[in-house]
Amino acid sequence: MPGIKPSTSLTSLMMDKQDVTLTSLTQYARRPGATQSSLLQSARPAAPEEKRNVESEEKKPLPAPKKKRKKKHGITANLSGTRYEVIRLVCEKCKFDICKEDDPNSYLIWSDSFVSADRITELKPFQRINHFPGMVEVTRKDCLARNMMKIQRHHADEFNFVPKTWILPADFSLLQNYAKDLKAKKKYKTFIVKPANGAQGHGIQLFRNAEKIPPTEHFIVQEYIDKPLLLEGYKFDLRIYVLVTSCDPLRIFIFNDGLVRMSTDKYVNPADPNLSNLYMHLTNYSVNKHNEFYQKGDSVETGSKRSIRFLNEYLRKNDFDTVLLWRRIYDMVVKTLLVAQPHLLHAYRMCRPGAPAGSDSVCFEVLGFDVLIDRKLNPWLLEINRSPSFGTDEKIDFDIKSALIEDTVRLLNIKLSDKRRNYFAQKAEAQKRLFRTTKRNEADMTEIEKKKQSIEKRKEELREQLARVRKATAREDFENRNAGRFRRIFPSEDKLKQQKYVNIMSSIFGIVMSGRAPAMQKEIQKVYNNQFREEDILDLIAECEADEKDGKLGSKAARGPKPLSSMPISLPSPPTEDEFDEEEEEEDAEYTSPPGSPGLNRRESRPPSTKSRPGSLRPDSRVSNDASSLCNSRPNSGVSSMRSRPTSNMSAVNSRSKSLSRLHGKQSIMQRSLIDDNFLITVVKEREDELTKKTLQALNDMRIKFPGKTDQEAELILDTLHENWKFHKPRIASYWLVKLDSIKRRKVIDIVRSNVRAVLQRIWRISDVDNLRLYRIFTRVFNRLLWSHGQGLWNCFSTTSQNGSWETIFSKSSENICENEFNCCRRIVQLCRDCLLIVYQFAAEAKSSSQQNSETTELSSAGTLSSRDKASSALMAPHNTQTLSQRYSKLYPRADTTAT
Repeated sequence: MPGIKPSTSLTSLMMDKQDVTLTSLTQYARRPGATQSSLLQSARPAAPEEKRNVESEEKKPLPAPKKKRKKKHGITANLSGTRYEVIRLVCEKCKFDICKEDDPNSYLIWSDSFVSADRITELKPFQRINHFPGMVEVTRKDCLARNMMKIQRHHADEFNFVPKTWILPADFSLLQNYAKDLKAKKKYKTFIVKPANGAQGHGIQLFRNAEKIPPTEHFIVQEYIDKPLLLEGYKFDLRIYVLVTSCDPLRIFIFNDGLVRMSTDKYVNPADPNLSNLYMHLTNYSVNKHNEFYQKGDSVETGSKRSIRFLNEYLRKNDFDTVLLWRRIYDMVVKTLLVAQPHLLHAYRMCRPGAPAGSDSVCFEVLGFDVLIDRKLNPWLLEINRSPSFGTDEKIDFDIKSALIEDTVRLLNIKLSDKRRNYFAQKAEAQKRLFRTTKRNEADMTEIEKKKQSIEKRKEELREQLARVRKATAREDFENRNAGRFRRIFPSEDKLKQQKYVNIMSSIFGIVMSGRAPAMQKEIQKVYNNQFREEDILDLIAECEADEKDGKLGSKAARGPKPLSSMPISLPSPPTEDEFDEEEEEEDAEYTSPPGSPGLNRRESRPPSTKSRPGSLRPDSRVSNDASSLCNSRPNSGVSSMRSRPTSNMSAVNSRSKSLSRLHGKQSIMQRSLIDDNFLITVVKEREDELTKKTLQALNDMRIKFPGKTDQEAELILDTLHENWKFHKPRIASYWLVKLDSIKRRKVIDIVRSNVRAVLQRIWRISDVDNLRLYRIFTRVFNRLLWSHGQGLWNCFSTTSQNGSWETIFSKSSENICENEFNCCRRIVQLCRDCLLIVYQFAAEAKSSSQQNSETTELSSAGTLSSRDKASSALMAPHNTQTLSQRYSKLYPRADTTAT
C-alpha cells in the first residue's frame, strides 16, 4: 500500500486505502462549475490510468497565488451616538464608510447627547465632532437668560430681542415686585413658566397672577408675547438652523430653509379660561402631534408643519417686508452667538491646548433657533436647541433636514488626506522642538545682533500673518463654492456691519473676561478686522529683508594686508552654473546619505577638479601662474612678480580656510546625527522625572491664604469647616452650584491654575507652558473640576462618589500617568477644594458684616447691591484701586513666595 508522501503541510489524504491528493481536490474546486458532487466523484478510488493522470497532474507546479489587494479605507463616520436614520443616509450618499461600532478614530463623529471635554481633548486634528464645549451657555434656558441679562445692562438697545426673563428661585422677589408695579399701573401681563433644563414642551405653564408661581422650583419665567403674527389664524414659530463651523475664529452660517411649526387650535388672547389650552399657546411639535386636529401635509403649503420658503411667499403676498424681517433675524443670530463667544473660545482652547490659532476646528455644531414673530415683524428669541431633532416623520422633514446635513458635511471639507497630512505636521513640529536653539541673553549681544534679531522676529510675525491671511482667503473661497443652501452671516461681507460686530464682541469680552480683556480685544482686532492684504504683507517682508541687507553693510571688513594703490585686484567672480550644480550635488549627497555609506567620504575620494574659477588659484598650478605673471608683466609698470605672489597665496589660504570651516561644520552635523537616540530619550526622561518631583514638592508647600489672616488662622478655618461639615455642606453646595455662575466658578479655579502656571514656569524654566505635557494633564483635571456646572469639584468632597471623580479621566485614557504626576493632580484637587472653602468663608463673613452695616445706614434700593451680591463682588469684581488679578493674588499668593 503506498504511503503518504512526507511534507511539512498536509498535501495528500488517504481514503479507502487509496491516495487522494489535496492538490487534485483543490484543482477540481478551482474549475469553473465545480460542484459538491463532482468533488465527491473525484474523491472515489481511482483506476490505474486515472491514478497515473492524477500523479502527473500532481507533479505540475501550481500557479502562484494572486496577491490580495489591500482594501482602501475611505472616510469613516462614527454614528453610534445618533438615532436618526437620515444622518446615516446622507453619510452614505457622501461616500462615507459607516463604522459598525464606536470608533474613536473616525473622521466624523456625530452624537445626539452631550460630549465631554475629555473626548474633545483626545481628538486628532483631522477629526470632526458635532458639539462645541461651552455651547451650554446659550443652549440652556437659565444660562441664556443669565448671560443675556448681563450684556443687556451695557447694550440694552442692541439686545432687545429676548423677552423679559427671571430665573427662579434667585429672582423671585424681583418678579413679585415687577408684578406689583404692573398691578399698581392697572396693567396685566401673562407669564410663561418653563423648566430651566426642559425640552419638547414638558412642564410649561401659563400664569396670569405671578403670586401663584412656585418660588422653590428651578424655573425660567418670561413675559408672554401676546400679540404674535398669525398664519391663517394660528400661532406659529420658526425653527431656524444655524451652523457654526469654527469658534477660533468664529464663523456662522444660516440655512435658507427651515420649519414653520403651527399650533393646532385657533389663537385667542390669553385669559384665565384658556391658559391650560397648550395646543393654542405652544407650537412645539412634540405637544401638538397629540391633538386630534393636527394635520400632516402632503406639501410644504399645507398641514401643521410648513417650510420657511412658503412663509416668505405668504408674507410677500400680504405686503410684509421680508427683507427687513430676515435682516433682523440675521442680526439676532449673530449677536446671540457673540454673547457665547467668550465661553466658546475659552472652553475650546482649554480642550485643545497647543493648537495654533486659526487652525482647522475639530468641532462644529448645528443649532436650532426657535424664533417667534410679532405683528410688527420683530423677531423674539425663545430658546436655542443644542441637539435639534432630525426625525423625519413627514416628507417635509426629510427634504429639509437631509439637505441641511448634506450641505453641512460638504462645508466641513473632510478629506482622506487629512490624516496623513496631520501625521507629517506632527512629525515636523516634533523635529522643530528637538532642534530649537536656546535664546541668547540680550546683554551678551552686540547692537548689530540685536538689530538682526528684531528684524528676524518681525519677519517671523509677518510670515505668520501672511499664512493666516492666505488660509483665510482659501477658506473663504472654499465656502463660497461649497456653501450650497447656507449663507455666511459672520464674518459679514458688509464692512460697516462687520466693524459693528467686532466692536460688540470686544465689549462683550471686556464684560465677561475683565482680567484678560485687553489681550483678547487686541487679538479680536487682529483676527476679525485685519486691514492688510497679501500684497501688503509681502511688501513689508521685502522691506525687512532690505533693512537686513543694510545692516550687513555695517559689519567689519575682513582682516588682511592693505593692498597698494597701484596693485591690480582680482575679485572672485560668482561660480558658473556647472560648478554650482556640482557643489549642490556634493552637499546633497553628504547630508542625505546614511551613516557608513560611501557617499559620506565622497569629497575625500574624488580627484581634484581640473576646472578653475576666474581670478582664483589652483594649488597645482602655482608655478605656472607665477611664470605667466613674469612673462605677461609690462616693463616700467612698477609691479613685479614677487609682489603678485603674496596676493595669490593669500587667496589660496582663504579658500582653504573656508573649505576647512565648511568641512568642520558638516562633520559636526554628522557627529550630532550619530548620537544614540535611546540615550537622548533616557536623559530627557530622567530630567522630566526630576522636574516632576520638584513640582510635586512645590505644590505640597503651597497653602491657601485668607485675606487679613495668618497661615495658622487659615488652617484653623479649614479645620473648623471640616469639623462642622454637616452644617456647612448644604450652604457650600448652594453657594458653589447655584449662586456662582460658570464665569465665577472658573475664576475660583483660575486662582489655583494661575499659580500652578507660575510654579511650572519657575521650575521648568520655560515661559510658555501650554505645550508642556504635565500642564496638559493639569488642564484636563481643571476641566474635570468644572464639569457639569461645577459638579466635578463638588464630587471631590464626597468619599463615595465614583462616577464623577476626576480620577476617571485617566482610567478611560490611553495615556500613561506616572505616580508623581498623579500625586501632583491629587494635590491640585486638594488646593481647589481648600480654595473653595476659603472663598465661601470670606463671602459669608462679608455678608454678615454688610448686614451689620445695613442696620445703621439707610440705603436706597435703586442702584445698590444686595448683601450676597456684595460678598461675591468683593471676590469676583474689579475694585477702584485694584484689578481682579491683584485681588486674587491676595487670596492665593504666588507659590514662590510661600515655598521659599
